Order: sequence, then C-alpha cells, then structure tokens
Amino acid sequence: MPVIPQVTIEQIRNASDIVDVIGSFVPLKRAGTNFLGLCPFHKEKTPSFNVNPSKQIFHCFGCHKGGDVFTFIREFENLSFLESVQRLADRARISIDFEMTPGQREEGSLKEKLRTLHDQVAKLWEITLANDASARVARDYLARRGVSDEAVKRFRMGYAPDKWDNILNWAKSKKHDTKLLEKGGLVIAGDKGHYDRFRGRLIFPICDEQGRVIGFSGRVLSSEQKGGKYINSPETPIFSKSRIIYGLDKAKRPILDAKSSIVCEGQLDTIACHLAGFENSVAPQGTALTADHARILKRYAEEVVLCFDSDTAGQQAALRSLDDLLASGLAIRVAVIPKPHDPDSFLREKGAENFRSMIDEAPGFFDFLINYLCRIHDAESDRGRVNIVQAMREAVQKTDNPVLIDTYAQKLGYRLGVAVDAVRAEFAKRKQTFQRVPSAQDKQKTQISKEMPMAKPSSVEFWLLKLALVEESRTDWLESCLDLQWVIHKGIREILQQQFVLFAENKSTSFPDLLNVLPSESYKKLATEAVAEGRSIPNPERQLNDIVLRLRNQFIDSRLGEIQRELVSNAADESRWPELIAERDELKKLMSHPLEPLAGT
Repeated sequence: MPVIPQVTIEQIRNASDIVDVIGSFVPLKRAGTNFLGLCPFHKEKTPSFNVNPSKQIFHCFGCHKGGDVFTFIREFENLSFLESVQRLADRARISIDFEMTPGQREEGSLKEKLRTLHDQVAKLWEITLANDASARVARDYLARRGVSDEAVKRFRMGYAPDKWDNILNWAKSKKHDTKLLEKGGLVIAGDKGHYDRFRGRLIFPICDEQGRVIGFSGRVLSSEQKGGKYINSPETPIFSKSRIIYGLDKAKRPILDAKSSIVCEGQLDTIACHLAGFENSVAPQGTALTADHARILKRYAEEVVLCFDSDTAGQQAALRSLDDLLASGLAIRVAVIPKPHDPDSFLREKGAENFRSMIDEAPGFFDFLINYLCRIHDAESDRGRVNIVQAMREAVQKTDNPVLIDTYAQKLGYRLGVAVDAVRAEFAKRKQTFQRVPSAQDKQKTQISKEMPMAKPSSVEFWLLKLALVEESRTDWLESCLDLQWVIHKGIREILQQQFVLFAENKSTSFPDLLNVLPSESYKKLATEAVAEGRSIPNPERQLNDIVLRLRNQFIDSRLGEIQRELVSNAADESRWPELIAERDELKKLMSHPLEPLAGT
C-alpha cells in the first residue's frame, strides 16, 4: 500500500485549521478560547461539542468522541486515515508524493489516467444529452419518466450517440491512446478494429465514494433496440461491479444520519428517491447485492430497507440478498411495492408521503419471507405447508440466533394453523452452521472489544493529566519529579509516558502528535477530554506541584501499610525483614523530602 511521508502529513495538518475544517460542516460559536457546537456524531439539543484551536483538537462531552483534524474527517465522512489525509490535502491544495514501489507507482498512474479519462467522457456525454439533435430521443424519454433537469445535472446523466466510433474519434482529437480506452472499458477490440461499447443509450455515470467517475451504465431507450436493457462498464483497474454502489457518493452522509439505507434496484429508482427527499437511497450494479456491497453499507448503516421492484425478479433479488446481509450484521427490512409499480413510478403516482409510510412500515425480512412463501406455495395443502416450513427453517437457521428462530417458529405456526412445537421441532432439524465472514470493521470491533473497559480516573489524577497536557512547558519538571508508579489509572500512565517520550525527542511536539501515538481510542478520548474545555487554570504551577506531592504521599502511605502488614504477619518470611525495614526507612525519608522547585511556585 502507498505510504504518505510523515513530513507531508504534518504539512497537511498545519495547513488545515481545525476550526475552519469543522466549521465547514458544523455551525460553531466562540465560547471563551474555544468554540462550541451541536455534536455531529450524536443527537443533542444542548451543545457539548468543543473545538480547541490552541491544541487543534475536538472533544464531545456527550458521546466522548475526540481527536485531531484527521480524526474528525475520518469519523464524519467514514473514511480510512489515508483517505482523510487525501481529502484534507485536496482542500489545502497540497500534492502528495506517495512512497511507492515502481509497480505501485505505475498502477497509481494508470488509475489516475483512467479517472481523468472517465470524467472527460462523462462531460462529453452530458453536453451531448443537453445539446445534440441525436439526443432528442433521450430527452423525450426522460421527460416521459418525469426526470427533471435538476436530476439530470445532479447525477450527470448523458447520452452516447448511436455510432460505432463516436468515442474513438473524440479520443483521437484529444490524443488519448486507444489502449487506454480499451483498459477503461470504453471501447471493445473487434476483428476489424476497435469500436465504442456504449451506443445509442442513456448514460448514467458511476462514481466511487469520493464522487469520481469510474464507470458507466447505459440504458436502451426503446424496446426495439438490440442488446440488453442495461450494459455496464466491464471490470477495470478502477471499476469493480461487486464493490461499487450507485449513488453512495451522494447518500453516505444521509445514511450515516439516518443509520439506515434504502436499497433500490436501479439508477432511475435511486434518482427518483433522492429527488423526493429520500437521499439515503442507493442501488447495486445490477440486481445482485454482493457481500462486498453489504460490508460497505455496514460502514454507514445499521439497517437496510430493500425496495426492489414488485415483479418476480425483484422479489427473487431480495431473497438472494439474505446471506450477504446477514453476514454483514445489518438488520434487514423489505418494502413491498404494490404491482405494477417500481419505486420511481410509485413516487410519481402516489407521492412522497405514501412512499415514506411504506418505508417506515416495511416488515422485517422474515415477516416478508413468510408472506412470500405463503403466496408461492399452497398453504392449505400438506405439501405446501411442508415446503413453507422447510424454506423458513433454512433461512432462519442462518441467523444462528435462538430468539429469532423461536420467534418465527411461533409466527409461522400461527400463520399455518399448526402446533408451534411441531414447527420448533422442524426448525431444529439438520441445523446448518452459518459462518459469518468477518469484515475489516468486524475485526476492528473484535480488537477493540479485547481492551478492558477503562475505569474513570480519580479527580486528582484527571487534573494531573489536564495540567500535564495544557502546561506542556512543565513536562521536563514533571518527568523528573513524578514517578509513574504513583499514578493508579492505566490510561493516564500511558498518556504521560508517551508525552515524556515525545517531549524528550522534540521539545516542540504538538498535542496531535501525542494523539497519533496513543495505542487506543479510549486513551485518545481521555486525552482530548482533559484539554478540550480550554479554560484558563489559576496558578497552574502551584496546582501541579500540590497534585504530584499528594500522589507521592498517597503512594508512600499505601506502601508503608503493605510493609507493616507483611512484617507482623504470622506467615512473614524473616529473611526479608532487613529488606522491608530498609525500604520503609527510605520511604519515610522520601515523605519528608520536598519536590524540586517549579518556576512560579
């Protein structure tokens, strides 16, 4: 994987003032030396989200999220660290020279060329749709479907003329290599040379999560037109059908806010949903929802509402999605659209409020499945009831959840008019283990779950941490006078240890540098909470001296008690007495010894 040099990361951090960056997403108001706003990570009515400009960090006292500018972009946009650095680099107009092997550099160059090429082709087809006489058939089609000019512009729809060499001729005028067009799936190599892949079709550009055009989907405009209803870009270095979700670049923030995603079957359905206010809508490429699609959606949503067409193909697509959605850990509901509608036609005819009611009232997947099975099988016949029970058994066993299995045994028994215990017995047969495929997010959660829950520190130790992080100029004194074994709280010990190490290496080290080396999110939250308020601390030197002295004496008192108990114990090892008495005398001397003077005390 390409690596961003540390010096570049620091350059990007220094160019990205955290108040400006967060303020572009969240309204902030000055409160003393800090800025306050409503937290974007949880719902609240009273602002508890603090941005500290002097430390260049944020912290929410409600949900306890905190970190530096990279953390904010990573959490808010649901990006990887690398992606968050790239996003801020683009904002600051800083170019990144990745540390790459020759092979990685060549691959990166090809991908960048293909993204540039796809963006140019998308613009060409947009202009064609808007202005070319040959595109009237596409404009008329969109008008009949009720697709507005706003939708056309927002989703960059275009038109590919019904010619074999339109893109080829355009590429020659722009001096693009034909081999690059072929690698991008825009042209096909035939016996008599290359020819355009997309011809006489309405074009939907397909974007990655950052909104960059990486592929296309072309739709026929009449039933007489040859070829499939849709053709898509083939697999290329920048486009993988199984991992791309149409509309996600526009829907990811609404999905995060709603914690739910509406999954439609096609592009026009998704566009119609967005224009009607359902901006958390997306569509897979084709009707197949893959494991990769499900894992990507899980990064943004807690549940999906499948909103496929009412025909048999749409219902079958919903059924095929079960395994991968269960494997991702997503909750599943199914919105059943009445025939003959799809989401687009339903919205046009019935309106947004009826659509919203349908989404809100969408049943859980297994309730949908019971209804579906009772519709395709004769629930009044013995054979039909057996088929229904067996199909339900195979589906619910995949959850590996005893509560769900029993719940649907009861529901199915009541629905079929048979004894619930008989259905339970059938559900218990030939139980198949459903093995979830762990995603990267699952692995991260597993790692986090291995950490012991961190106890809240005492007020004295928390103030020690606050003073240590706010009064960084006293770090040398603190390191020489504070023995970290005097600090009981594991998190505070670790944070101070890392601060001492960083400060020894570089006196001008910043607070975000400290956050970057802390080993867990819980430590980072504790550190940002300690400095987030930004209020001036009266007489900090005296307070720091008193706290260190208090922690030292508490430690000595505790240890003296342990020594005394060991000396008087019946099971005491007499050979250790001289050692224990010597330690006791040293501790008593230390108790009376003053700390080194601290400037200002």
